[in-house]
Amino acid sequence: MNYIKRNLENVVRQVTREYPVLLVTGPRQVGKTTMLQKLMEGTERGYVTLDDLNERNIAKTDPELFLQLHKPPVLIDEVQYAPELFTYIKINVDKNHEPGAFWLTGSQVFKLMQGVQESLAGRVAVLSLTSLSQAEISGGTMKPFTVDLEDLSERQKEREQADTREIFERIYQGSMPAIVSGINSNSQLFYSSYLSTYIERDVRELSDAIDSLKFLRFITAVAARCGQMVNAAEIARDADINQTQAKDWLTILETLGIIFYLHPYSNNLLKRLVKTPKLYFYDTGLVCYLTKWSSAETLECGAMNGAILENYVVAEIRKTYLNCGKEPYLYYYRDKDAREIDIVLEHDGILNPIEIKKTANPGTELVKVFELLDKASTPRAKGAVICMKPGLSAIDRDNYIVPVWMI
Repeated sequence: MNYIKRNLENVVRQVTREYPVLLVTGPRQVGKTTMLQKLMEGTERGYVTLDDLNERNIAKTDPELFLQLHKPPVLIDEVQYAPELFTYIKINVDKNHEPGAFWLTGSQVFKLMQGVQESLAGRVAVLSLTSLSQAEISGGTMKPFTVDLEDLSERQKEREQADTREIFERIYQGSMPAIVSGINSNSQLFYSSYLSTYIERDVRELSDAIDSLKFLRFITAVAARCGQMVNAAEIARDADINQTQAKDWLTILETLGIIFYLHPYSNNLLKRLVKTPKLYFYDTGLVCYLTKWSSAETLECGAMNGAILENYVVAEIRKTYLNCGKEPYLYYYRDKDAREIDIVLEHDGILNPIEIKKTANPGTELVKVFELLDKASTPRAKGAVICMKPGLSAIDRDNYIVPVWMI
């Protein structure tokens, strides 16, 4: 298997020199352990996984003994199974003050974060690893995506150009390392086993009263609504569960790093805005599997092509920030008159409005809606339409046309 270099490696090296504890969270099978084991090569760091039931039992029942058996520097995999360890890691850290003593991985983001925040506040650097980004797959370097002409021109030079067919191939195949690296050539078979082996098992860890068939119906109903405002009532109806269950199960999907939300942009000068978040998957291959598209060609021509393309672009922009160890400030805009801006990117005291369209020739009508942000207290800067045009271009002085492959 060819190892695919991860952008987060640079951040891992940096925080290992500065913090005693590093925690890498993210869903199953995205390469957390593979990346850290690669970085461990040639060092004295030990490795232990709490997927091993014997090791898990010791960690839970006698954490002090566990840390005597596995002395730092050490990588502890799937640490969410033994939150009892956190207090003893804290004691060790406070006693020895050793940078990079503990590397931890975990697949249950928020549940895990609570335990970490309570015990290791100020001692831990928390990083998120997602499935592979476009830049990682094509071997490009990664910086957070901004609507800046110099930055966009740089991206155009180093990214691998792709046409509409190739973009939809990427969307359909998904971005899990096992598929991209060629270990699993059949993405549909991979996602079938991924759902039954990993998601189901981790879901049971968080809620053992879940019926497998109902959960599959539920996650399929969620996938069918990617890029839409969350409607728990509709999801519950399709999955034959009640709304409370639907909301609880959405929290589980978010906790496992399968989905994320874009919240509506608002400030006190903008009135009559909606308050419901929009829902996205980190990996579009899973969406395509759940919504039963048989090929990239049928997806490209199908009814969901716009929604899944939007999901892909939003997820890719989010990854450019997370892979640099930064938190993205991404929102969407929608008012009560249903006027909408797909992405509002906030950074450095400005707002960049972004539209996503499956067209190669976007017109000026697409950027008219950007003027809605002029009433916001934060100034509006350059806008962009991310679309299928082959190269970087512009609609006018204030609005750029950015190809999807350049993100």
